Amino acid sequence: MTARREPISRRERPAKPALSRRWIVDTAVRIMRAEGLGKVTMRRLAQELDTGPASLYVYVANTAELHAAVLDSLLGEVDLTGREGGEDWREQLRAVMASYTRVLFEHPQLARAALVARPSGENYLRLVERILDLLSRSGAAREQVAWGVDKLLQDATATAAEHSTREHDPASEDDWNATVRALHAVDATTHPAITAHMPALIGGSVAERIRWSFDVLVDGIVHTPVPDALD
Repeated sequence: MTARREPISRRERPAKPALSRRWIVDTAVRIMRAEGLGKVTMRRLAQELDTGPASLYVYVANTAELHAAVLDSLLGEVDLTGREGGEDWREQLRAVMASYTRVLFEHPQLARAALVARPSGENYLRLVERILDLLSRSGAAREQVAWGVDKLLQDATATAAEHSTREHDPASEDDWNATVRALHAVDATTHPAITAHMPALIGGSVAERIRWSFDVLVDGIVHTPVPDALD
């Protein structure tokens, strides 16, 4: 006769750690690093934390907010010192934006999500504070500096999303090659502007284009007043 199993008292089971937003976000970051951002869902997170999805909504409103929190956590890896730029404010700013781009480049899905994510955590605030501080050293008006932060982050985020996707997705490289072939094959009589600007249209390294884009943006921010409506 088989002996009956002795039931385990609830009192003898190890207690679960209390949930916290920090623990939830740290777990989400770990899942993203191991499995990609697509796996960072409330259901998957609840499984990992051994709880129900409903419990997570006390700390995170939805998946979009969760992804924004993951983004903010990774922004802690951005080097805000700008030490690579020496003493010049422009080169320091260039170094900060390059570090931001590199962080996103390592995570293609997160880079794409960052185009629409709205982080609001401390790391995001530190990044914005640093960009404002450096850009204000240009002597540009306060409004131009304030609007300029958005343009710099948009460009860096889009660059990271585009090039990280091309780097990590073989199909993306095929798409780019098809675009190049199409541009080379245009008829000069129907597309004279494209013909006149080839091969410069697709020329230059990624690093050269990033450097040029940064200079275009900073020069534009510093020398272009915002609309008079703000006065």
